[in-house]
Amino acid sequence: MNKRVLLIAYHYPPLRGSSGIQRALRFSQYLREFGWEPIVLTAHPRAYQDKSEDLLADVPPGVIVERAFALDTSKHLALAGRYPRFLANPDRWMSWWYGAVPAGLRLIKKYKPAAIWSTYPIATAHKIGATLNRLTGVPWVADFRDPMAQEGYPPDPTIWAAFKRIEMQALAQARFVTFTSPGAIRTYRKNYPDLAADKLVLLENGYDEEAFTLAAGRKSAGGADGRIVLLHSGIIYSSERDPTQLFAALQQLRQSGHSQAGRLLLRLRATGNDESMREKIAAIGIADMVELAPPKPYADALAEMLTVDGLLVLQASNCNDQIPAKAYEYLRAGRPLLALTDPMGDTADVIRRAGIDTIAPLDDSQAILAALTDFLQRIEQGNAPLASQQAVLDASRRGRTAQFACLLDQASS
Repeated sequence: MNKRVLLIAYHYPPLRGSSGIQRALRFSQYLREFGWEPIVLTAHPRAYQDKSEDLLADVPPGVIVERAFALDTSKHLALAGRYPRFLANPDRWMSWWYGAVPAGLRLIKKYKPAAIWSTYPIATAHKIGATLNRLTGVPWVADFRDPMAQEGYPPDPTIWAAFKRIEMQALAQARFVTFTSPGAIRTYRKNYPDLAADKLVLLENGYDEEAFTLAAGRKSAGGADGRIVLLHSGIIYSSERDPTQLFAALQQLRQSGHSQAGRLLLRLRATGNDESMREKIAAIGIADMVELAPPKPYADALAEMLTVDGLLVLQASNCNDQIPAKAYEYLRAGRPLLALTDPMGDTADVIRRAGIDTIAPLDDSQAILAALTDFLQRIEQGNAPLASQQAVLDASRRGRTAQFACLLDQASS
């Protein structure tokens, strides 16, 4: 009989708009294959900013999903768009703690899970995990993914202090703390040198092969009137994925009179920031080179990745210890990939080890222009580097779930 694990995750269907949904969803989908029965404790959908039913069908039949009381402070507790700071500490979903702790206690009493798992980037999830671990003694695995309290982040000192408390609590209480990049582990080993040697564990993101198989059967218009389409699919954060220097490089490409300027179409799909992007694009006169495209259902978004001419990674140097989950889906898509990221960061390392060398820093328009020109030329010549088969095989979500199950075995033994 499978052992049970309580998965605490804010990012779970029907939430839409974050690739982070895939981590908890795919773990809940594949854990049964490796001896673990998932029980999901998530937030009530009213707390989600945006919802879509397209991934609900991927929740396995029979998996218990408890949607505990939760509010989004900015939406439900604000007056004239303003709300007291304490109602958003450590985040806008702090009310979830009040619903999830009693719900979690009921689930633990009824189903007797052998382990608890909570996942960031909603800090309240770890607060819930810590409370349930303290009250029940069930072993806890805290999935940080990325660093929590960092220099200058969160920018609000009160919220930063709350993040730091939760971080220290997790490092003290959890049996394991997992991260998605080697750099994050290096940072925490440096900041907390007295931690047990096996406490911090690398558990990378990946792609879902079944989702790509489904996507391959869908039609997607990859091209646009014979133009070379370069796609960025997903949210563009103003600091972590700032495309300003990329836009400047496009402007320079046009001003140079290069023939590629008329052939290139940069498609930014589901930026979450279209108005800001539109203003920047219009200000430098490249509106005919950039398309701001709306969100698509997940399978359709994957189908688009499979058919465009090239894929684009944006990752600033302030995220050198992070790897966007989208990068693994890009590798699986098997299309030419241009990575605008610090060559010294973890994202560049993953892409380079996959056999792809088309990399330039996101904050250098001249380097971007050179890399972009070379990238487009290699696409036209048919010799742009693609991810190696081994790199693709290593990054499957099923394989990552096998690693996760082994970790749960250790935590519960």
